[in-house]
Amino acid sequence: MAEKMSLTVADAVDYKGFPADKSRTGGWVPAALSLGIEICERLSTMGIAVNLVTYLGGTMHLPSATSANVVTDFMGTSFLLCLLGGFLADSYLGRYRTIAIFASVQMLGTFLLAVSTKVPQLRPPPCHVADVTQCQRANSFQMGIMYLSLYLVALGTGGLKSSVSGFGTDQFDEKDEKEKAQMTYFFSRFFFVISTGTLMAVTVLVYIEDEVGRSWGYGICSASTFVALVVFFSGTKRYRYKKCSGSPVAHISQVVSAAFRKKKAKLSSDISLLYEDLPETSRIRHTDQFRFLDKASVVTEDDYGHNGSFMVNPWKLCPVTRVEEVKKMTRLLPIWATTILFWTTYAQMITFSVEQATTMERNIGNFQIPAGSLTVFFVGAILISLAVYDRFIIPLWKKWKGKPGLTNLQLIAIGLFLSAMGMAAAAIAEVKRLSVAKEHAKTTTLPITVFYLIPQFFLVGAGEGLIYTGQLDVFITQSPKGMKTMSTGLFLTTLSLGFFFSSLLVSIVKAATGSGGKQGWVGENINKGRLDCFYGLLAALSFINFGLFLLSAAWFRRTIVKQAPETAIVVRESMIEEKC
Repeated sequence: MAEKMSLTVADAVDYKGFPADKSRTGGWVPAALSLGIEICERLSTMGIAVNLVTYLGGTMHLPSATSANVVTDFMGTSFLLCLLGGFLADSYLGRYRTIAIFASVQMLGTFLLAVSTKVPQLRPPPCHVADVTQCQRANSFQMGIMYLSLYLVALGTGGLKSSVSGFGTDQFDEKDEKEKAQMTYFFSRFFFVISTGTLMAVTVLVYIEDEVGRSWGYGICSASTFVALVVFFSGTKRYRYKKCSGSPVAHISQVVSAAFRKKKAKLSSDISLLYEDLPETSRIRHTDQFRFLDKASVVTEDDYGHNGSFMVNPWKLCPVTRVEEVKKMTRLLPIWATTILFWTTYAQMITFSVEQATTMERNIGNFQIPAGSLTVFFVGAILISLAVYDRFIIPLWKKWKGKPGLTNLQLIAIGLFLSAMGMAAAAIAEVKRLSVAKEHAKTTTLPITVFYLIPQFFLVGAGEGLIYTGQLDVFITQSPKGMKTMSTGLFLTTLSLGFFFSSLLVSIVKAATGSGGKQGWVGENINKGRLDCFYGLLAALSFINFGLFLLSAAWFRRTIVKQAPETAIVVRESMIEEKC
């Protein structure tokens, strides 16, 4: 019997619903089959995002600020929908079905986008005037097809981003030391795949879009996703599947509801009086923070039936461990809030910075660098920063401090500082570019090299490499075991809200500085605006946010844990009659 059990994975099943056989399911090959989906997701999302602003301005004839907001709204929605994808995967569909459905949705979106950029009736007439305000803008029908295509891609991204990495790790048994080591290796390869997909998007795909045709670029994305889906389906019989465990949203709602219902209940200083029904090995130690939530675990007369029997209604009484899970998520909120602004600065790298590049000299010999491909310096900075950290900083830190590298909060802090410096560098570079633009007002391509923009791409890119790593580490390691997927979704909402805040900030600045018919900082034409002032504003906000993060990190580290007595906080199972 023991030998038989060792050949199966306890919490996984095969495609027929039987316990997963280790010799026939899971491992590296099935895990690798899902990576093609992730490459295509990055290829599609980033291939659209980094070069969309030039299409909206040059072909659809939208103003500069409007084009930037379309891109940031698209990216923000993509990451916000990760919460929906995670919820469906955990509660109803499972990761396999979620990947299959949402990859198909994204494939449809890129196909429709390829059609919309190919058919002449779906875009306004060509216009070769330098001032876009003199061109005929895309009508509502043309923009409607464009939006439908974009948000189908965004929906697909939301479902895939929340499920692919989890499905890959499902192919390894954490209780098996050999497979656990393989899973750690999978994480590093997964990040490599993300970087590879992004690199292909900002180089090869952007070049095809600019030099061959947009429809070809988006068509390649759609075709690649189809191939990746075929490869993914080929592993159906070899995958391990985890059963849907239910959404943690219900658990959080139950704790909040129970605490609110018992808001008038008195809390005793003796925590042994609080309700707990989980086994000792599954409990989370009681903490003194957010004591209001402890009222959800206070046993009152309402928790007893008419016959005096003890009855548990999870909406009225929650165990201490459930309450502590909610507390853990609550403690993450200040860290979560102070990392949102970074993704607002990131948004400028794929919007205004790309638009800046279109006005500058981009030739290397006879080859002209596509404006969207400038983000290759951004991706390169990410890879370089992580390589330097892994190969140099970790060994030095271990030798000097005796610790295996910087903490996740330290990584985030350094990343926030670098991004603030990146915005300051962007403001300085824009001052130089605008001075040239004033001297050559009638010139389409300004006589100034695009390499002035490299510092801002490099600093913000290096910041992303550290912040993304630190954020993912914090939100996974500091969240409860039952809320890992939700915590990852919460992390991804910082990206979403950062992009949405970028759109909001652009709209506010445009309204505040462009009233009375004036151009404003971010108006119709960046050569006549004051993008340097906008970047300066972002730099100032970033340094303020950096200070707030340091305060939040200090508060987070001062969490005081109070351990309850071993014989306390427990209600005998024989007394419990749980309501269905």
